[in-house]
Amino acid sequence: MSGIATAVLPGWTFVVTGTREMHEVRRTALVPFASESIFDLIDGAEHYPAFLPWCAGATVLARDDNLVSARIAVDYHGVRFQLVTRNPKRRPEFMAVRLQEGPFRHFEGDWHLTALSATACKIEFCLRYEFQSVLMAKVAGPVFGKIADTLVDAFVDRAGRIYGGGPAGADSASPRAGKP
Repeated sequence: MSGIATAVLPGWTFVVTGTREMHEVRRTALVPFASESIFDLIDGAEHYPAFLPWCAGATVLARDDNLVSARIAVDYHGVRFQLVTRNPKRRPEFMAVRLQEGPFRHFEGDWHLTALSATACKIEFCLRYEFQSVLMAKVAGPVFGKIADTLVDAFVDRAGRIYGGGPAGADSASPRAGKP
């Protein structure tokens, strides 16, 4: 969709012409970790600031066996915004990511985890998003694209540090002990 966005700050006026576009990111990985272990990392939003460099803060607003809702603060390369998601889940196989609040016109994703054995799984992640305004798409789009594109890798790296197979000397605390 074409458009013109104008932002006014004291002493500055920005006019951005361009388009808002729907973006889709799809990633798949085969990993030597149980689907339950990977699911617990995805479900543990309160721990995101410890391993996602763009996550300035995360607060779980609600959690039960069927749903997790969280407020996530993004602060990466000068781009800052917050979003609230409400995510239906089915441990250890599936979590949907649904936007409740944030600078997006459209934002939805899905995590699918398929157990391959007791100690391995397939991760499938899909995220579709479109920013609310042309200005936000121009400013935050490239940064958010990088975040979305590397999300699966970040969770796999975290699993390596937590469950083994990560860098030497990495944190090996159990996620059930409160440090996923």
